[in-house]
Amino acid sequence: MDQASSDRTKANPPPQAGEGASSTPDPAGFGVYVHWPFCKAKCPYCDFNSHVRHAPPDEARFIAAFRREIAHMRALSGPKQAQTVFFGGGTPSLMAPATVGAILEAINEAWPLTSDAEVTLEANPTSVEAERFAGYGAAGVNRVSLGVQALDDADLQGLGRMHSVAEALAAVAIARRAFGRVSFDLIYARPRQTPEAWAAELKRALAEGCEHLSLYQLTIEPGTPFERLYGAGKLILPDDDISRALWDVTQEVTAQAGLPAYEVSNHARPGAEARHNQIYWRYGTYAGIGAGAHGRLVVDGTRRALFTERAPEDWLARVEGHGHGIVSDEALSAAEQADEMLLMGLRLKEGVDLARHARLGGRVDEARIAALAAAGFVTRSGDRLAVTPAGFPVLNAVIAQLAQ
Repeated sequence: MDQASSDRTKANPPPQAGEGASSTPDPAGFGVYVHWPFCKAKCPYCDFNSHVRHAPPDEARFIAAFRREIAHMRALSGPKQAQTVFFGGGTPSLMAPATVGAILEAINEAWPLTSDAEVTLEANPTSVEAERFAGYGAAGVNRVSLGVQALDDADLQGLGRMHSVAEALAAVAIARRAFGRVSFDLIYARPRQTPEAWAAELKRALAEGCEHLSLYQLTIEPGTPFERLYGAGKLILPDDDISRALWDVTQEVTAQAGLPAYEVSNHARPGAEARHNQIYWRYGTYAGIGAGAHGRLVVDGTRRALFTERAPEDWLARVEGHGHGIVSDEALSAAEQADEMLLMGLRLKEGVDLARHARLGGRVDEARIAALAAAGFVTRSGDRLAVTPAGFPVLNAVIAQLAQ
């Protein structure tokens, strides 16, 4: 922690019981994120912590390392119950079901799962991985998130995906039988995509009857092959007007189908929202396990930001040598917590509780709220501040105004 952060912490003491001390329930919940960092291939748009290896990883060795890091995080967090577990990546569906089961067993020993715990696993919709779905269900997974990304074979190839549309839809059907709770991702604002084509694709996706969709606008991330192609003029994305039309189509078609947006990029039937991600957005606490995982834990009354080593083999060596892979552990000042809460919470349609924001040490400029409300970008109802449908397309600018 730098000196400036230390000084802010002294001026604004971290919240005690009632806002996250480890002996009390977390006001926005507690979850566990597990990162599996391996993929069969690296997609050209992806900047996630994912790695391709020619030889399969030693899963028994990774299980032992996951167990050790879970035990270390449990020592930091103190006793809790976990409401959610999320296996992300990378491609967690490359793990054997027995590996998933062993990790869940270790999590349950550390932080007993609630009776209605949501356990999500990200998966690619290839036929090989779909064959494992029954095994994941038997291991304790009750929700799957499929990386479909497009329902157009040419675009799937352009996105570097390893499945076809037919294979993806077959995997969705298998997932619905195996889990009940199914979500899948689509990327829009792809090269040459028109609002009419996107509306048709989205309606086809909605016809699959899933309870949840994550719909992301394609962005150019630093260090990716797409960034190099875009910089060279070889990748042309829709202009601002078409991008806005694609956004509007997304909201209209999903709302008409009964899956309105509850977060800027996520749509669900009422009651089918992703509970694990809601812990992030509502500023709960969570343990991050595995290479490159992030966590937010309250340790001895202080909320801490924890980050683990990104490189899988280096993470493994750290855990085997030290019992954990943590490379950064920073105490968050009250001001930093308040900023994080605002940044995350305004992504949600429900918005943020300004009274809780104030308890964390946050302050908002009432004049700026009034100006944004007059422009139609936010609404204020008592202590609840939320972004409007007109404000979501310019969410980053709205947050920048409020966080100043």
